[in-house]
Amino acid sequence: MLATARFLLVDPGGREQRFYNVFSPTLNHGDAAILKVQHWLQGNYQQAVTVRQMGDIAGLSARTFIRRFQKATELNPSDYLQHLRVGQARTLMESSILSVDEIAWRVGYSDSSAFRRIFQKIIGLTPRAYRQRFSAGNGKPDGSTNG
Repeated sequence: MLATARFLLVDPGGREQRFYNVFSPTLNHGDAAILKVQHWLQGNYQQAVTVRQMGDIAGLSARTFIRRFQKATELNPSDYLQHLRVGQARTLMESSILSVDEIAWRVGYSDSSAFRRIFQKIIGLTPRAYRQRFSAGNGKPDGSTNG
């Protein structure tokens, strides 16, 4: 039943659909400076990044960068970066046997408890619950389904 529901993108029991939402950044906003930063973040999301760094990449002051970034993407730079990281973490949870702590580290979080809070805020499930629900191996590091 769950496999069919996932295939049809329907969650049984009237639960939330946000578990299925994939972060798809707006790239057709027409602001070349912001687009440059978005492309840079796509390849560098796992690094510690500051607004000042992003502004420098865009060739803008931090204040102007924040204003233009939010106008173009509808997210502030920090939230945008969190969505990128959580999106990558979701992929890793679905397709790998890495621990949640390892995934947190790989996507740019040095504090796995902060990662867990942000993940739950964005997705609506804890990383563990998400993995149990959506991983190819039913969320067990060894891939087993019993126990």
